[in-house]
Amino acid sequence: MNKPQPEQSQQINIELGEKEAEGIYSNLAIITHSPAEFVIDFTRILPGVPKARVHARIVMTPQHAKLLKNALEDNLRKYEEKFGEITILGEEMSAPPFGFQLPKKDEKIN
Repeated sequence: MNKPQPEQSQQINIELGEKEAEGIYSNLAIITHSPAEFVIDFTRILPGVPKARVHARIVMTPQHAKLLKNALEDNLRKYEEKFGEITILGEEMSAPPFGFQLPKKDEKIN
């Protein structure tokens, strides 16, 4: 009788180029999807500038999008445990919306 082999941990060597290490600031993400993929366009909008340019586009499978959501939730929980709750300004603000926005109350999110 053969014993199942223990699962081996695979180590991945990830390279970070100089340009990528600088990072890209984004305060707006536009998310679209089809049955086969999710597309996330990262951009930034600035006061007084009527136009925004996409600085990075990430395309991933629905499964990877859900894994990313789970990883973000886990990291946000850990962040808040260490640094305190992240507050989001509510809809009572009189200023026009700017940056990342919460879905409207009638929009369903999963």
